[in-house]
Amino acid sequence: MLYYIFQYLDKAFDVPGAGVFQYITFRSAMAFIVSLLIATIYGKKVINFLRKQQVGETVRELGLEGQTQKAGTPTMGGVIIIMATLIPVLLFAKLENIYVVLLIITTLWMGTIGFIDDYIKVFKKDKEGLKGRFKIVGQVGLGLIVGCVLYFHPGVTIKKDIEINKVTIENIEKIKSVEVKSTETTIPFLKNNTFDYAKVLSFMGEGYQNWAWLIFIPVVIFIITAVSNGANLTDGIDGLAAGTSAISVLTLGIFAFVSGNIIFSDYLHIMYIPNSGEITVYIAAFVGGLVGFLWYNAYPAQVFMGDTGSLTIGGIIAVIAIAVRKELLIPIICGVFLAENLSVMLQVSYFKYTKKKYGEGRRIFLMSPLHHHYQKKGFHESKIVSRFWIVGILLAILSLVLLKLR
Repeated sequence: MLYYIFQYLDKAFDVPGAGVFQYITFRSAMAFIVSLLIATIYGKKVINFLRKQQVGETVRELGLEGQTQKAGTPTMGGVIIIMATLIPVLLFAKLENIYVVLLIITTLWMGTIGFIDDYIKVFKKDKEGLKGRFKIVGQVGLGLIVGCVLYFHPGVTIKKDIEINKVTIENIEKIKSVEVKSTETTIPFLKNNTFDYAKVLSFMGEGYQNWAWLIFIPVVIFIITAVSNGANLTDGIDGLAAGTSAISVLTLGIFAFVSGNIIFSDYLHIMYIPNSGEITVYIAAFVGGLVGFLWYNAYPAQVFMGDTGSLTIGGIIAVIAIAVRKELLIPIICGVFLAENLSVMLQVSYFKYTKKKYGEGRRIFLMSPLHHHYQKKGFHESKIVSRFWIVGILLAILSLVLLKLR
């Protein structure tokens, strides 16, 4: 809203300084500052309210050190992240931008699913929370919305160089850059690093591009479901999910800014996505919310984000990655989420296999997800979190290096 007010003041009255709101960098910085202030100042009020309502965490007995002390700690703290993100976005972002609209929808959609899950756990005293099938339905529903919008909306385009004429003098080619609808994405490590989902259907013959949605939309659904569940599994010890998510989101923010800037994208030879730079404002607000939440969630945690926060975080990361055509980098950018996911999948699969074959279930890890394995080995949770953050930073740097390393 402030963006539109200052834009009007600049054009109508030529108010000194009002024009600075046209710059994404300025609005991103302001969004981060306001988000951080909201999370840190009003976060305490939210925590006190949750404590007053007795919205306490019910901790299962897993035999982990310090676990009993966590019982009763306020949960549903994800509302702090959501509040600290959406308010600055409404103030500083261009609200007609389709990418910003999608991210707002994602935040509210996944936040609602997580809130229902936490509500059932806390107030209905059901430790299982929202049934898994209903979570999946919600994630698939969001995937359908995001996939359809990104595929069909006319404002979602990429810039491509189209050869229009060859000049014989000195064999110079005239190239025209145009905006086109495309299902192309970025492949890491390769020089010609684009892949078009439509090519999977090339066997269908002429006009196969018209059916690209049959591949693209299911891929979007899978990514949103996988990443949101990965974030959910990572939220197991104080500060782990919020810290690793902030690192991943900040990395995606760099990709969003570069992809939305025609000069930087041309210099780095990466895909230019018109209007995607506005995502940077949203990301700045989101990172501010995560860092502000960490103020209270770092060990020993005064509040837990609950599924209200973790599912929302995963959904937002997935949508940002897909929007800036970097979803194939998710295994690197979100490597911690991937490791947590894989540890659970391997543990469950191996246990079922050995139980069927030997009559007793055996385990690969002392406990899954992976962070609990290290807890069982005697590592203090603050050390585990610090080391996971370091791994996350290394993976983030690797992801950025891939801008030039092909």
